[in-house]
Amino acid sequence: MKVIGIVGMPGSGKGEFSAVADELGIPVVVMGDVIREEVKKEGLPPVDASMGVIARRLREQYGMAAIAHVCIPVIESQNSSVVLIDGIRGDAEVREFADHFPDFILIAIDSPLDTRFDRLKVRGRSDDLKDITELSARDERESSFGLQKAINLATMRVQNTGTLDEYRQNVRSTLDQIAGAS
Repeated sequence: MKVIGIVGMPGSGKGEFSAVADELGIPVVVMGDVIREEVKKEGLPPVDASMGVIARRLREQYGMAAIAHVCIPVIESQNSSVVLIDGIRGDAEVREFADHFPDFILIAIDSPLDTRFDRLKVRGRSDDLKDITELSARDERESSFGLQKAINLATMRVQNTGTLDEYRQNVRSTLDQIAGAS
């Protein structure tokens, strides 16, 4: 099984990357869904602060690769030769996936802070942020989990600085190159 991981700062375009993969018939496992499910189980409000509390707690209890470890059975249950993992947050998760899946490829999505904030303002998810200083704080929190280290481990990079159509075409070409999907 070929496993493609995507990594990027909040609002960089991971969800859109996953949407293109899904359109191409590639199963997508979203790591953030694991955290959102835990927030729901705990009866916490579905906001960024709750997500941070749960993510930190899981990592304190089970180590920095905790969420990757929980996702591995979900990935293995997919009936596909290619699976995409959305939302890697740290270098420990990258190592966990690379150790478990010999055909693991990590793609970093690059997008500037102001562009990411503009996108998050219109995304409309309950854990989205209200001002750019909150996004900077979230970037710092995510980096404390090893996000920047994970980004630095990427074997490929995709730029997300243009239009949505340009980005989607770039993603489609990247997936075609890796997975033969199109």
